[in-house]
Amino acid sequence: MRRAFIFPGQGSQSVGMGRDLWRTFAAAREVFEAVDEALGEKLSTIIFDGPDEDLRLTRNAQPALMAMSMAVIRVIESESGQKITALADAVAGHSLGEYSALTAAGALSLQDAARLLRLRGDAMQAAVPVGEGAMAALLGADLAVAGEIAMAAADGDICTLANDNAPGQIVLSGAKAAIGRAVAMAGQRGVKKAILLPVSAPFHCALMTPAAEIMARALRTTDMARPAMPLFANVSARAVRDPGEIRGLLKRQVTAMVRWRECVLAMRADGVELLVEAGAGKVLKTLTRRIDRDLEAVSVGGVEEIENFLHTL
Repeated sequence: MRRAFIFPGQGSQSVGMGRDLWRTFAAAREVFEAVDEALGEKLSTIIFDGPDEDLRLTRNAQPALMAMSMAVIRVIESESGQKITALADAVAGHSLGEYSALTAAGALSLQDAARLLRLRGDAMQAAVPVGEGAMAALLGADLAVAGEIAMAAADGDICTLANDNAPGQIVLSGAKAAIGRAVAMAGQRGVKKAILLPVSAPFHCALMTPAAEIMARALRTTDMARPAMPLFANVSARAVRDPGEIRGLLKRQVTAMVRWRECVLAMRADGVELLVEAGAGKVLKTLTRRIDRDLEAVSVGGVEEIENFLHTL
């Protein structure tokens, strides 16, 4: 069976995630300790004990989610006796999850991924003053309708498609006033529901350009190997392995739409039969069901889930 390991993005975090892995597996402890050391602080304390408002901070949530995902991967490797390179035919990650995917595939070191995500979180938060940007989810809207709403609501401001997550789940990002207009007009365009998202910055839109430039400079000076298996990239929704191309895509990803629905369909078209969501939550498993009901997906984040997955190998 052809498998792809997929990695969640921001919003999947929860206080206490990974604590059972820490207590049970030395391989997980090593991951959290390595991330703490790379950042020069005890991020693991915030992950395990909170408070929730600290874990939700973009600068903490991004490296924390990567640490959680990599703890799962390292435990699977240590308990199965097989490297992830032997278990996976492809990898993909939702937004920051691409850094987790690249780390799992051996393209980035764990320490470099932690430092890059801390920088990414800080840069994205600093790009737009708090209160000036917003994001909204349009539920029951297709991509074309969402694009029309974004264009009509912009009115000289930034308002653009940020996430094509699944059929009927599109996210817009941009200036607060423009997103407010989009939410107001959504019902008139046949959208089932429009919800403002509780985020601290308008991710994946042109307002993030300063953050994209910061990441481009950091990525140029960070060692990146050729991943052991293809990465299905958010920006292009196609498989890539060239480090230079990946660096460029990671820069563009900060301001571009996350084409997650297309990534899943591309993996399916490439022969992938099982998606393994490694890390916190079950968001990507749920999205998979909406994208392609015939594509099997499992979420692996806790001790029991890991044990169940190992039994399938």
